[in-house]
Amino acid sequence: MRKYWTLTSQSGAGLDLALMQVTSLLQKLGLSGRHAVAEELLRLVGSRVPLAQCTIFSYEGQGRPRIVAVGDRARTVALPRISQDYVSRFYPLDGSVKVMQAELAAARRASAACPLILLHRQKGADITHREYREICYELPQVAERLAILALYEGERWMSVNFYRGIEHGPFDDAALAVIEAFAPLVVQAVRLHYAGQAVQHDLPELMLARVQRRCPALTKRDLDVVRGLLSGYATEGIADRMGIEVSSAQTYLKRIYRKLGISGQRELLGLLMEPDAGG
Repeated sequence: MRKYWTLTSQSGAGLDLALMQVTSLLQKLGLSGRHAVAEELLRLVGSRVPLAQCTIFSYEGQGRPRIVAVGDRARTVALPRISQDYVSRFYPLDGSVKVMQAELAAARRASAACPLILLHRQKGADITHREYREICYELPQVAERLAILALYEGERWMSVNFYRGIEHGPFDDAALAVIEAFAPLVVQAVRLHYAGQAVQHDLPELMLARVQRRCPALTKRDLDVVRGLLSGYATEGIADRMGIEVSSAQTYLKRIYRKLGISGQRELLGLLMEPDAGG
């Protein structure tokens, strides 16, 4: 049995969705409740193939993944806690993490219009770590998980995971074909959802990333100061958040402005509004 594979251009042929189904999904993107998109994907894909749960994670760099959304068909109220255990303790043991690491270069070469989409399947029996297997597979009575993986903006992997319950059994060929058919829609929907959530909730981080691109010489400490500014803190608040003296925060600010070639906050905001070079 193949553990992971790349979605081909032929996958998805013959998928016939009612306009109402797609519209219902689109209504959940970006501005809806945090978990609505996972619940809607579970409902949409689950209308074609038996599924128990859906989770969506974001992976960036070497740090812990972020829980984007979870959806559960009343299987266990513990799914949010199980997902938290995964992101805080078990994710390095996940086979899909190794797939993302192995395929990063290929994913970066793909275009945004036609991203590289990978599928990875994992059963509880594939996991040798006892606690990981017990908490994430045996407790929720999961027979198998199928992950849809795609890179976002060249840096952040998005993982959409569909779970079969033990009453459903592992994914058979027919079920895999259904998931493959849905995969391009799932990837694009989750990308739109994540972008909408980022604009709504993570605008300071997006602006911080722009500052970092403009001036790679900024240190981690410099970026912490800029993050405070973009979050609306005055110098005193930045100093308190960072555990430093106000005078030290002022020194950091002066050094940051010098590195950026500006004189103060007004010019910093102007700099952030300018389009990136070549953009």
